[in-house]
Amino acid sequence: MLFNSYTFIFLYLPIVLSGYFWFARINHVFSAAWLALASLFFYGYWNPAYIGLLLGSIICNYTFGLWIAKAGLKSATKGTQKSILIFSITANLLLLGYYKYVNFFISSINSVAATNWSVGEIILPLGISFFTFTQIAFLVDTYQGKVKEYNFIHYTLFVTYFPHLLAGPVLHHREMMPQLQQQKNYQINWDNIANGTLLFTLGLCKKTLLADSFAPYSNAIFRAAQHGLPLTIYEAWSGALAYTMQIYFDFSGYTDMALGIALLFNIRLPINFDSPYKAKSIIDFWRRWHMTLSRYLRDYLYIPLGGNRKGKARRYLNLLLTMLLGGLWHGAGWTFVIWGVLHGVYLTINHLWHEQVTTKLPFTFPVWLSATVGGTITFVAVVAAWVMFRAYDLSSASLMLNAMFGIESRPITFFDVTHGKLLITSDMSGKSFVELLIPSLLWVWLLPNSSRIKLIKGNLLVVLIQAIVVFYFLCVAIDQFGSYSPFLYFQF
Repeated sequence: MLFNSYTFIFLYLPIVLSGYFWFARINHVFSAAWLALASLFFYGYWNPAYIGLLLGSIICNYTFGLWIAKAGLKSATKGTQKSILIFSITANLLLLGYYKYVNFFISSINSVAATNWSVGEIILPLGISFFTFTQIAFLVDTYQGKVKEYNFIHYTLFVTYFPHLLAGPVLHHREMMPQLQQQKNYQINWDNIANGTLLFTLGLCKKTLLADSFAPYSNAIFRAAQHGLPLTIYEAWSGALAYTMQIYFDFSGYTDMALGIALLFNIRLPINFDSPYKAKSIIDFWRRWHMTLSRYLRDYLYIPLGGNRKGKARRYLNLLLTMLLGGLWHGAGWTFVIWGVLHGVYLTINHLWHEQVTTKLPFTFPVWLSATVGGTITFVAVVAAWVMFRAYDLSSASLMLNAMFGIESRPITFFDVTHGKLLITSDMSGKSFVELLIPSLLWVWLLPNSSRIKLIKGNLLVVLIQAIVVFYFLCVAIDQFGSYSPFLYFQF
């Protein structure tokens, strides 16, 4: 089920929200159980067959967590506790690896060894990366003594909570479980309802009015590159910028909607997106983009690898390995691996620049100059990396990047390839693209992050005007519903 669908907005959400507060009047356990069951229904709406997989993962990891906690109570069984942790993490990674990476590794072997191995078609369950990583974090936190509650209903809700289940944010146990124990969170809070609706509306506008509007331009150019069609510098940059804007508004839109929906239930999810295209460096970019994933990779991969504690050379190697695996987490393909390596190289260069140049200069650059230059270089580097991320294969990525940084020039034409035929679409002119691109860039560079936008408290007239504005934009966004338009991060 999609947030941007009539079924979700007019049927699922009102029923679940009403049931949540109605059951809370009887017992908080019933209310949490209702929300957990509703979240399982939300997941199963896509494919009921995978509810069993999700429930099996929850039961196994909850049991592993209890074993780890029980073993931790006995100092003599510290080795047993660690063994259980290693076994449970391995089991989670094997499950994720089977569904997400088996076909990738087999196809890679086949291409190198000229073999023809096959395990048949494996359908990737939605959200498997997110609910697997969430539960691995729970197991590690349990081992470290950070988990204080083991209520099964609360744990099930923590994993399945529908706003974050399919595309994050990646939660820590301690970020949600205490909220489920607070009595006030089972009572209607009209401030949360109002600000949650505002966040949801902002996210829906980003998705339907902007992200989905950039999609035809992005798809056309990248399909042209996939078919080996020569691109000019204008065409290549148009496609790259279109995808740069599409993934920005798609992912930030989902994040806003997830945080907004959660707030309706009085649950505050961690901020996962903080205007990353305003970043002045790649380091700054990764503090703003998919913030909970960056935190996860730092805490559960980079630091365990040694972080920066074992010398500079090892630090940069750990950084590269972390970003490589972060790229592989996003998708089973060499384009994702190279995207991760690219960002690892970017981060290494950024750190070296600070260590070897910035800190040793006898003078400092004006703040406005360093911010402008740093921000421009960062944005261009991110756009170039997005080409690798979005491309269908390495050859089409190479074609795009060569065109972007080449010197060709001729009038821009947008391509759409269907059944091997090249079609020129009249509704995607260069003028219409620029008219879409400029206000979008102004949005990402000038407007505050959505999490900082709040409704103004005031008299009835002020409240009424705000309500009318929010309702208007909600209607405008809903009016754009058309063909099936899933969020990009669903595939990861």
